[in-house]
Order: sequence, then C-alpha cells, then structure tokens
Amino acid sequence: MTIEVWENADAVATRAAAWIASEAGAAVSARGRFVFAVSGGRTPWLMLRALARERVPWPSIHLLQVDERVAPTGDADRNLTHIQESLLDHVPLRPEQMHAMPVELPDLDEAARHYDQTLRLVAGDPPVLDVVHLGLGPDGHTASLVPGDPVLDVLDRDVAATGIYQGRRRLTMTYPLLNRARRMLWLVTGPDKVDALGRLRAGDASIPAGRLDQTRAILIADRDAATR
Repeated sequence: MTIEVWENADAVATRAAAWIASEAGAAVSARGRFVFAVSGGRTPWLMLRALARERVPWPSIHLLQVDERVAPTGDADRNLTHIQESLLDHVPLRPEQMHAMPVELPDLDEAARHYDQTLRLVAGDPPVLDVVHLGLGPDGHTASLVPGDPVLDVLDRDVAATGIYQGRRRLTMTYPLLNRARRMLWLVTGPDKVDALGRLRAGDASIPAGRLDQTRAILIADRDAATR
C-alpha cells in the first residue's frame, strides 16, 4: 500500500481529487469508461467538491455508492444527499450515470439484489470497479462492514444488507467486490483514527478494514491520523 501524509483534511481532499481525476483519464483512455464508487464522511465531501473543479471526462464516468443508510430521500443521514450537494449539483453528470443504492425499497435483500444487477450492467460480470474509495472508522470499520455484523461473512454476494449500526440499517458492498477493484483509495483523517490506521497498516484481520487486500491501495492521511 502506498501511503501519503498531508497537513490537514483539506489538503488530503485536494490531493485525492487530483488522484481520482488522473485515474479517470487513464481508465477512459484504456477502457472507455471510469467506474468509481464512493463512501461517506466529512473528508469525502470535501474531496468531491474538489473533484468538481478538476478536469474529468464526465460523459464517461459512472458513479456508484459503496454503502448507504436506510433513510428517506433527502435525509441528512443519506450519503446520496451529500453526493448531490458536493458533486452532482456542480458537474455535467447525467442522471443515468449516478447509480444510487435503492434503500427506499421495503425489502433490503431485494434492494441488494437490484444493486448487484446494476453493478453487472455498469462494471461487468463479475463487476470490477476502477476505483473504490473507502474511509476508516475508529472501531476499524470500513464501508458498512462493521465489527460483529454478519455481513462480514457474506462472500457469495457483492452487495448485502447489514444489521443496525448507529441507529440505521444499511446496504454495503462486500469484501469480494471491494477486493476486485483495480485501485483502492483510503482517506483517513483525524486523531481518533490513529489506532485504527496502525492496525490497518499492519493488516490486522481482527478489524473489518484489515481484511481488505492492500496490494493496489493508496492511503492518503492527514498528520493527525498518521502520528505513528
């Protein structure tokens, strides 16, 4: 895993946006499209605002969600709400290029199957993401793969429903899909991430993040998170 340390969250976000723009251009040149999946969090919203200012081949971009909370459309808890405000309101991405997780469906297992089909239409069979962006929680979770949730053991599906975490059920991409990605982008900021980041770097499989393949990963952190 390649590791870069920048001064603060704003610098991390700006660097990540430039890196994504470069990867997008290379993917479009090589394969005609760029399939990018984004997670939630404060720094990612900064990253998406910065990405809106980059030179990106938007007509050839497909944007997916790594995970999403079960909440009404427009709710502040929804990652999609922040993706809309941070990126979609500022770039020429057509509605059919934004593939939102259908968490409004009453049957979450059916919603997961629906998104699995979307992935196959956009990213092949089996689906391969060009870049997947991931965050890291203080408890070592990533995406909505959280400690103790049965979703950690789902290895025969690319998308699955979780139990309740911080008051919400969620849909999440699972390990098989995440580990097939051509590149993995970690953004880690804040002093509360120091311990989890150390365990991630060590490949500690006792935390969910530590079970991901680091071979093709780049991790961009701020100084607060990378004090070790």
